[in-house]
Amino acid sequence: MWRLALRTLKFRRTSFVATFLAMFLGAAIVIGCGGLMETGVRMAADPLRLDGAPVVVTGEQTYDGAALTERHRIDPALVGEVARADGVGEAVGDVSFPATVLKDGKALTGEDASYGHGWASARLAPYTLAAGGSPAAGGEVVLDAGLAERAGVRPGSAVDVVVGGETRRFTVSGVTGPRGGDDADAAVFFSDEQARTLAGGRIDSIGVLPKDGADTAAVADAVRSAVGDRAEVLTGERRGLAELPGTLSSQRTVVILAAIFGSSVVLIVMFGVASTLGLSLQQRTREMALLRAVGSTPRQLRRMILTETAVLSVGSVLLALYPGYLLGKLLFRVLTSSGVVSASIVYHAGWMPMAVGAVVTVLAAAGATRFAGRRAARTEPVAALAESAVGTRWFSVPRLLIALFFLANGIGLAVATATVMEDGPTLASTAGPASVLFCIGLALLAPGITKAMVALLHLPVRAFSGISGMLALRNAKTANVRMAGAVAPIVLLIGIATGTLYMQATEDDVSQRSYDRNILADYVLDSTAGGFAPDVVDRVRATPGVAAASEFVTSRGFVDAPDGRADAEFRGVSAEGVRQSLDLRPVAGSLAGLHGDTVALSDKKAEEYGVGIGDRLPLRLGDGTAVRPTVVALYADNPKQQYVTLPAATLAPHTSDGLPHQILARSEPGGGPGVREALAALAASVPGTELDDGDSLAGRNNQIQQILVAANYTIVAMIVGYAAITVVNTLVAVTRKRRAEFGLQQLTGATRRQVLGMLTVEGVLIGIIATVLGTIASAATIVPYSMVKADSYLPSGSLGIYLAVVGGSLVLVFGATLLPSWRGMRTPAVDAVNAA
Repeated sequence: MWRLALRTLKFRRTSFVATFLAMFLGAAIVIGCGGLMETGVRMAADPLRLDGAPVVVTGEQTYDGAALTERHRIDPALVGEVARADGVGEAVGDVSFPATVLKDGKALTGEDASYGHGWASARLAPYTLAAGGSPAAGGEVVLDAGLAERAGVRPGSAVDVVVGGETRRFTVSGVTGPRGGDDADAAVFFSDEQARTLAGGRIDSIGVLPKDGADTAAVADAVRSAVGDRAEVLTGERRGLAELPGTLSSQRTVVILAAIFGSSVVLIVMFGVASTLGLSLQQRTREMALLRAVGSTPRQLRRMILTETAVLSVGSVLLALYPGYLLGKLLFRVLTSSGVVSASIVYHAGWMPMAVGAVVTVLAAAGATRFAGRRAARTEPVAALAESAVGTRWFSVPRLLIALFFLANGIGLAVATATVMEDGPTLASTAGPASVLFCIGLALLAPGITKAMVALLHLPVRAFSGISGMLALRNAKTANVRMAGAVAPIVLLIGIATGTLYMQATEDDVSQRSYDRNILADYVLDSTAGGFAPDVVDRVRATPGVAAASEFVTSRGFVDAPDGRADAEFRGVSAEGVRQSLDLRPVAGSLAGLHGDTVALSDKKAEEYGVGIGDRLPLRLGDGTAVRPTVVALYADNPKQQYVTLPAATLAPHTSDGLPHQILARSEPGGGPGVREALAALAASVPGTELDDGDSLAGRNNQIQQILVAANYTIVAMIVGYAAITVVNTLVAVTRKRRAEFGLQQLTGATRRQVLGMLTVEGVLIGIIATVLGTIASAATIVPYSMVKADSYLPSGSLGIYLAVVGGSLVLVFGATLLPSWRGMRTPAVDAVNAA
């Protein structure tokens, strides 16, 4: 049986290459998405500055199982407790805060943001002095080699450093040697006492150096017992997370992306492999009948088909392991380059994604062999003499039940999206897969749908296409299963591409318009030097022509609502200028009361949280700090901008940098260009400050949207590319199989032009049917998503998106049918018939 299977593979190379390619690409894509999922779940980062400490103690970066977005600092008293734990040789406290070095009064910013640390933590990297000495006094600093070179300073030179929004002059006491080969931030080292003061008295992490010969795992356990639940103890590659505050918040994004697209990919790959293998077996009906005629039993044929499938699936999976790893790494690189996740996170793709890719591919092949191979093995010998009658039966109860299962689930997800899901980051998790399920359900019923639609199109096709149309219609009626095999993958391509692209276009448009309406400020000042000192906003207000100014801080945290924890976005503002800077329309209380321990929120959210004016709202800020501010104002709800508003002076200290990075300014009516010039002069006097128009905030918000767009489009392009390859595989295989048919048509009087005309009409029929079904399937994603996002049944985005998707599909259809047919008809018709 093995010899027969291998000989069959040898003499049917075209169809088996198509099947092998579908399995190979499918396994690679599943492995790639699996690697992305494993990376998100493990979320580890190699340490840079803390590389010399095998054990690191840092603040707990989660609250109630959810990741915090800002650094959670720890009590300095823990350093002594950790130092007394068994096996600990030394415990070194580490702080990190923005410290921007100036050159000629301008901030040295760019790719290398500089941060200040205590000199004691330099040994954790380790940094070593190349020149000069350590910072013994409060007015001395040590710069790393790269930063010293950029600033043009050496030991004994004076250097200006912006810390806490203020410019201070220090003496360079030393320069560290170049470390090379790592991506650590540019470092400015202060004396330990001064660093602790500049950091606000708390520390970020503790580097633990075990005693000589001490076991790292045992030391880590002893440290955990010492700190309890007051801090987190990291070892191995997770130590790097202590240097990346807020990184765990991107874990959810990566896992959701991998889960959404991974599940869709698994379904698509299983469908693609099954359809390709099923088509290959369908085209071998005559071969199976002849084998039956010479004495083969159905069981022997099933074993032969199973053996062929095993050879193909095992071979394709083995060859796909490394390409799948590289594909997953490419997807992860897109996420890191887009800013979705830090580039310091380590990509992981172990045995699990490899196993999942192998199992999915093998199961898809086994399932196709089970259903398609069983029918092929039962082919009666007489079918060899009646090949024209073969391929007309398609309906079966299992096929109908499976199709209804996919359709019902697709409809269920669409309904859930429109009625159950709220506008939020998880909305796409139900909307996206709806079109995939609907596509597969329609594809399973494609033979019956194709036959019905061909009957509807009969008259217009005959009226406009003559003899070529008549031949095409006859083929479509007698070989509706074959035509449906070509329609199915195109439905998948059009449905997924259209649904995803319009879903993303709607998201972008709604977010952009909502943000545009919410920002009233004419100008925005940005700090690239760690934030603004408290007096800068007062200087902006005093600028001639400025009507109002407000500090602007953004963060994420949680509301401890009565029915459980709720994610929340926070905005920090200045009460004196918020009404002129942001479109917040009070319905109760006054925004002027936003000082100290107070909060304002929308009336709808207040009702949801069960609070009103004068009540206290329990919040958990981005660094994990619990607060209970008093509600002083309620404003009209904006479903697209649901922020909880706090005083900037309250929110900023609980962000990683501790200061507001933006100031919004509204000019007086008729202020003219003089206001911009005055603000530009002010910005030039504050190191590291840039001036931009108010609409730049909307642009930046759109840029944030584009972060996920890049990842989204990359994964969608991968899925659509696989669907496109499946289309080409299917159509080329079908066309090559029909060479004998084309030869007979030529021998009976049809010209080459008429045969190509017939194929063109068939292509048009395939395109029309697939476009209708694909559009219906995409509506399962587009309509409910648009209803929730934009309160409209129609999505945002240009009609050109739809035309491009349909046009690209038609190009694939005609390219994969006309080109192989034209090449095949260069062979004499008699030889083409004899070759069959």
